[in-house]
Amino acid sequence: MDIKRARSQATTKGPADWFTGTVRIDPLFEAPKPARVRGASVTFEPGGRTAWHTHPLGQTLIVTSGVGWAQCDGGPIEKIRPGDVV
Repeated sequence: MDIKRARSQATTKGPADWFTGTVRIDPLFEAPKPARVRGASVTFEPGGRTAWHTHPLGQTLIVTSGVGWAQCDGGPIEKIRPGDVV
């Protein structure tokens, strides 16, 4: 068992290669190899957003607050709200 205490892991600024505006990344967990799963809480200040990118192995988003938009390549833009899981 591995317990990560609240605020025990450093918050980082979202790198400019991946984000625009003010974005904070708080790591939550990273499973030991050979697993490839990790989780982070990402907070976007007003106007913050991600750059277009892909996740070949998939990604799960859990919206905890605020309102945003998500889109698959070539698909419609979808409004996402707290409680939505993408």
